[in-house]
Amino acid sequence: MTIRVLVADDHAAVRAGIGMILQGADDIEVVGEAEDGESAVALATELRPDVVLMDIRMPRVDGIEATRRLSGIADVLVLTTFDVDEYVFGALRAGAAGFLLKSADAHTLLEGVRAVARGDGMISPAVTRRLIDAFARTAPAEPPQPRREPYDVLTPREREVLACIGHGMSNAEIARVLGMAEATTKTHVSRVLHKLGLRSRVQAAILYSDLEP
Repeated sequence: MTIRVLVADDHAAVRAGIGMILQGADDIEVVGEAEDGESAVALATELRPDVVLMDIRMPRVDGIEATRRLSGIADVLVLTTFDVDEYVFGALRAGAAGFLLKSADAHTLLEGVRAVARGDGMISPAVTRRLIDAFARTAPAEPPQPRREPYDVLTPREREVLACIGHGMSNAEIARVLGMAEATTKTHVSRVLHKLGLRSRVQAAILYSDLEP
């Protein structure tokens, strides 16, 4: 299956460079380019790409707000020069499925696009430790009795899928562990996110960590 990608960046040279890398892969097609967040939302709504490669700092509408508006329309992989916490956490809270730096090599970029298209997440190793540290700082030293209310809206199978997400499994790994087709797994993941009011599997993993002792 060809992965359809929209590239959103306010610099034409950057869009061209990213496009060259993506078009060099047999399984990826660049279906459009946007020079700001507003155009990215409009084009994604029209073209329905599988993945939007989204810069953060753009005119009119920035990448974080554009990512928020694209919830349910396309999966977003943020690709930016800036790895400051405000951008990292803001993008993930907005529902980005991944966060990579523009310094990533071509192989990492391509694998990131493929991972997000599969329904998996992709976080730059440069910011992963900061995410873990931030979660550790906000988690109480002695957590209270875990809240079980969110589980009430999930079926037993969906709870199993959430647990697998919480343990960092990809869709392919979840399918193998639970004995399901990968397409069925992706459907279950989408239902879990919808029922829990979450925008990405990254948020689901954080929620699961908060619920489990």
